[in-house]
Amino acid sequence: MNQAKLVKLQSTALRVREHILRMSAGGGCFVGASLSCVELMVYLYADFLRHGLSRTPRLSGPDPERDYLFLSKGHDVPALYGTFVELGFLDAHRLRNHLSVTDSIYWHPNRDIPGVEFHSGSLGHLPAVAAGVALDCKLTGSHNRVVVITGDGELNEGSVWETMLVANAQQLDNLTLVVDRNQFQANIRTEELVPLEPLADKFRAFGCNVHRIDGHDFLQLEKAFRELPVADGSGGVNVIIADTVRGRGLPSIEARADRWFCAFTDEEVGQLLQELHGRKEVFIESEALVVR
Repeated sequence: MNQAKLVKLQSTALRVREHILRMSAGGGCFVGASLSCVELMVYLYADFLRHGLSRTPRLSGPDPERDYLFLSKGHDVPALYGTFVELGFLDAHRLRNHLSVTDSIYWHPNRDIPGVEFHSGSLGHLPAVAAGVALDCKLTGSHNRVVVITGDGELNEGSVWETMLVANAQQLDNLTLVVDRNQFQANIRTEELVPLEPLADKFRAFGCNVHRIDGHDFLQLEKAFRELPVADGSGGVNVIIADTVRGRGLPSIEARADRWFCAFTDEEVGQLLQELHGRKEVFIESEALVVR
């Protein structure tokens, strides 16, 4: 990846974070988890996926070789929609309709938005959906690639591991599972609730090929995705564990258990936007959401 391309991706990621912050006003959204997967979302749509999306969708016909991305951790939808806006696939003004009954922009992905493959929100469901699409691609002899993004807390769902068993039995090396490993499930650390480590070893025990990378590093993202599928002859599912930081880019809320869902005031959003640009760290007074 050359320097110009790297700078462009980094600039896009910064603007996506701005969109996420603005969506947190007027009802709130899952800011922490959305900020952790920004680089992942930007890299996939800007550089890796043959997604068939266009700035002029009516002029782009169906692409039989297109790839599929399923966002299983659906509460990260602000990062998805922010990426769509920055790449010209969604009008920016629609983000102002977040949680409005006049639009389909709300807390989880909606197929009314071009580019969204499947509704999500009930965790643990989309790995199986993605595996079904990958199997269909294999059976029809097509070369589509299928990517599904999960949270790390989502791995407590048994359906994820059942899917890995079936997908590896079917040798679905066209399927890639990406884990946004930000170390949190809702407002508790994963290792304090149901420990996941050694996570890479667990996936390998199920027959997967595993890469573990810094999920905020575009160079590492490029290297991991460009090496897919792993050519080791096993035909196994590809797993990328992307180590990330919840709330990335905002020191005042980074890695905080109580800042997973955030409903900031307009004034706080303004302060956080300044913090995002490195001007100063801020103290946020809005009430945090805590569940047990």
